[in-house]
Amino acid sequence: MKAALLQMTSGIDPAANARVLTDAIAEAAAGGAAMLFTPEMSGLLDRDRRRADAAIVTEEEDRVLAAVREAAAKAGLWVHLGSLALRRPDGRYVNRGFVIDGTAAIRASYDKLHLFDVDLPTGESWRESAAYAPGERAVVVDTPLGRLGLAICYDLRFPGLFQALSDAGATILSVPAAFTRPTGAAHWHVLLRARAIENAAFVIAAAQTGEHQDGRTTFGHSLAIGPWGEVLLDMGEAAALAFVDLPDDAVTAARARVPVIAHRRAIPPVEAS
Repeated sequence: MKAALLQMTSGIDPAANARVLTDAIAEAAAGGAAMLFTPEMSGLLDRDRRRADAAIVTEEEDRVLAAVREAAAKAGLWVHLGSLALRRPDGRYVNRGFVIDGTAAIRASYDKLHLFDVDLPTGESWRESAAYAPGERAVVVDTPLGRLGLAICYDLRFPGLFQALSDAGATILSVPAAFTRPTGAAHWHVLLRARAIENAAFVIAAAQTGEHQDGRTTFGHSLAIGPWGEVLLDMGEAAALAFVDLPDDAVTAARARVPVIAHRRAIPPVEAS
């Protein structure tokens, strides 16, 4: 099984980002990938919410989504479009990922459950909940690579979500992201490896990287991790497309060596004394 990962430096122009995505779809298909994974906020990355508001539209109106679906059908390639900023009918935004098959059909969508509201020691302050509504459901979907469990960026810090996904049969966990550099340097690799080991599953994390038009910087280091916790691919900091082979029997072998899925028990109530 071969997957492709796109590491992007998305900007404030959705049309320009769409061109990067459609070029990557063609390149991934030509390279023999069964599926392409792209980062969080592939269509628009803009922390200026007043400026971004004009570009954030409904799912039905979004031109980046339409372009990716058309390119996927042309290439006959499955795509996990990591996420887009979209507008709900009530005017609030959602951070929504899509799994699109090789006929342009949307097989699944997922809205980010956990919103990034933090103040970092560097002085960076983020309040996603000021504009975005959280998702309300966890999602798995069957793909050519196996059953895929969907998460987005900050979800990574909440292992209960990933346990629910693997309990629902996920053998691959996808974590598209736009990690800040401070949090990425401190936690990115260790958290992704932990999620792979805890669930004896592949983890694929396509990431944003570099200096963006809106003034932010992101960590990069898109990763593919095996179910034993081994790093199969680390893309460093360059914006690029890369390929990784996912061994067919790796999940079965890992779960036979340490059967963490079979050994799970419901946690009893905590007694305080």
